Amino acid sequence: MEVCQVLHMNGGRGEKSYAQNSLVQRKVISMTKPIAEEAITNLYRNTFPASLAIADLGCSSGPNTLFAVSELVKAVDEVRRKLGHQSPEYQVLLNDLPGNDFNAIFKSIAGLQEDMRKQMGDGFGPCFFTGVPGSFYGRLFQRKSLNFVYSSYSLMWLSRVPEGLEDNKGNIYMAGTSPPSVLKAYYRQFQTDFSLFLKCRSEELVAGGRMVLTILGRKSEDPASKECCYIWELLTVALNEMVVEGIIEEEKFDSFNIPQYTPSPLEVESEVEKEGSFTIDLLDVSQVNWDAYDEEVHQSEAFKDGGYNVAKCMRAVAEPLLVSHFGEAIIDEVFSRYGEIVANRMSEEKTEFVNVTVSMTRKG
Repeated sequence: MEVCQVLHMNGGRGEKSYAQNSLVQRKVISMTKPIAEEAITNLYRNTFPASLAIADLGCSSGPNTLFAVSELVKAVDEVRRKLGHQSPEYQVLLNDLPGNDFNAIFKSIAGLQEDMRKQMGDGFGPCFFTGVPGSFYGRLFQRKSLNFVYSSYSLMWLSRVPEGLEDNKGNIYMAGTSPPSVLKAYYRQFQTDFSLFLKCRSEELVAGGRMVLTILGRKSEDPASKECCYIWELLTVALNEMVVEGIIEEEKFDSFNIPQYTPSPLEVESEVEKEGSFTIDLLDVSQVNWDAYDEEVHQSEAFKDGGYNVAKCMRAVAEPLLVSHFGEAIIDEVFSRYGEIVANRMSEEKTEFVNVTVSMTRKG
């Protein structure tokens, strides 16, 4: 499986789209917003750049894409007003893999620019937007052309499925039953990818430039711990049922593995220190419920089924990977079963995603 060709969130604005099923990711952006805002306002106060280039890596599409960057721009504008400075020109660079629904983003930019002009009034901007297709495990921008790099819920995706997973039979990801060789293969791939990511960004950021990354991770030092692998283990259960019933070929199932690694804070810190281009300013861990509607007080009937919500969210993320390997015919059945399995487990235990957020500065 060529990850860079098949990894993208479901496009469009339909019922199964990422745009309609990414409220968990939105909550995480909001939860970690103070960290990103502090980093970008400190950057502004220290340098007062005439132009400010902000890159959002793994921007996806839908309302979250422009929400994240517009909040960063607003934070800078508020500070520059208080200080009585002229507004910098903003260059917003939106990056994702080529399969991303960039058209949906481009269609909403004019509306966002109008809203920002109304909110921030005279003296704001201008603000230019550019789409940048390509893998962030390689160079994307000119040397020393960026002031600020932001990424949320993207860097757990690996550049490829690790090699050496032949013994991971019965699983589609790391699990309690995975042999140690499989866990090591996943960790090695994360180390290779994250180190390359840091090296590329170090070349693209100006000295003193800032970077804030939020990665789906884990608190435990065990890479197969339930807190990061459980969501995929439940999908494994659904697929396994369909293997037993002869709907999916066992060989096909055994050759499918998710290209993801959810690091611990220590693993993130270790790679940053090893690569050596950045100083860590803050390392933070937070949690969010699997079901984005869990804390809604006045839930409509449509949103009371947590398993259904989680299955829709996971489908918006994982469907293209599953389709590329198994074909389209089984997808509705997979996620119907998955929704029931998730609902059953969520009724019995607390289920949360762990977020690792790191704020850092490019060394001079």
